[in-house]
Amino acid sequence: MGDQGTSGPGTPHHLVDHLFRNRAGQMVAWLARVFGPAHLDLAEEVVQDALVKALQRWPYSGIPDNPSGWLLTVARNGALDVLRRNASFAGRAHEIARELERATKGSDEDSTVEDDELRMIFMCCHPSLTPDARIALSLKTVGGFGVAEIASAFLTTDAAIAQRLVRAKRALRDNKVGLELPAGQELAERLDSVLAVIYLLFNEGYSAHAGEQAVRQDLCGEAMRLGQIVTRSAHLARTRAPVAHALNALMSFQAARLPARVDENGELVLLEDQDRARWDHGLVARGFAHLERSAEGDEMSTYHVQASIAAVHAGAATPDETRWPAILALYDDLVALNPSPVVRLNRVVALSKVEGPAPALAALADIEREPALAHYSLLPAVKARLLAEVGDLQGAAGAYRRALAEPCTEPERRFLLRRLAACEE
Repeated sequence: MGDQGTSGPGTPHHLVDHLFRNRAGQMVAWLARVFGPAHLDLAEEVVQDALVKALQRWPYSGIPDNPSGWLLTVARNGALDVLRRNASFAGRAHEIARELERATKGSDEDSTVEDDELRMIFMCCHPSLTPDARIALSLKTVGGFGVAEIASAFLTTDAAIAQRLVRAKRALRDNKVGLELPAGQELAERLDSVLAVIYLLFNEGYSAHAGEQAVRQDLCGEAMRLGQIVTRSAHLARTRAPVAHALNALMSFQAARLPARVDENGELVLLEDQDRARWDHGLVARGFAHLERSAEGDEMSTYHVQASIAAVHAGAATPDETRWPAILALYDDLVALNPSPVVRLNRVVALSKVEGPAPALAALADIEREPALAHYSLLPAVKARLLAEVGDLQGAAGAYRRALAEPCTEPERRFLLRRLAACEE
């Protein structure tokens, strides 16, 4: 098989990128268990080398019949080379080599792979790390994201992310954090951090803050994959699994809309204008299944309420059938649990659907004074729409201009420009 191109679908480069996203975290988690968590950098280097070898060889030798197996074998050989060179493994070299051989012969089942990843997620979300460090480390080690990708997703520099990762790994070593799962109350508390990281990852994919794309499906997909690992874990069955099911319900409902969220030209489509036939109804069904499982506990989390709001939208065959009074009542519950400015802003939208734009504008006045939303483009965009609905097109145009002055994705910018042009006409 000859050279198959450089980066399009079906090419070696495209396949390596796909495998990097889907397999790198699994292999890093596996090698971190084999080497020991103190050697996380070493595990990442071995996996990175395997992927580089694939990029170097596959364009000329062709894609192997079993690409994942090829990568695993190359990673195993790289790990064996490390064993021979690194004196710190001398006492465990035979045991580690046996474990490496066992994995590449297919004796490790999917449940073992998932167990490795679950332990890795919990290690990345150790309380000794800052929330930002937990996210960066989780994306790097479990999600397979590069430093530049993480920096782009969170609007910072490569150097800042690299430093964040160095500090996070140093903190794990200094605190002698292992890959064993915590127990009892500590497990439940750590789960809060794990779920928060997964949801932040999903949100960045679902509503990117900047860049050429309004939606990053790779981020959404990785978040949902990690969420499924958490809910399938037998270790968590008797802790707070209902909360994890609530988050999975929320992500499933929202991800179901992704096929209709942008049109064929990459332009943003609002929920009320989406072609609901394009929604992924398999994900909608999964969302309702997770929502039912989430009711098994006695806790009402923010994920439960948000998933319930998404379920009301999912249950409406047309926008006109949306039960906005029910959504407004749920937002009242959500504000009681989390009175953040963004939640209150979303409630304003629901209020406008129930009581009209004038009461919504009155409610928006308090939120406009929130420093946290000073550069949040959605705030002036919501105000612009409400002003247009009451007939103040000049005020709406000014609000759209303020929204355009804030950071947003290119599709969002084009959407705002179209709305501004409509007001000026």
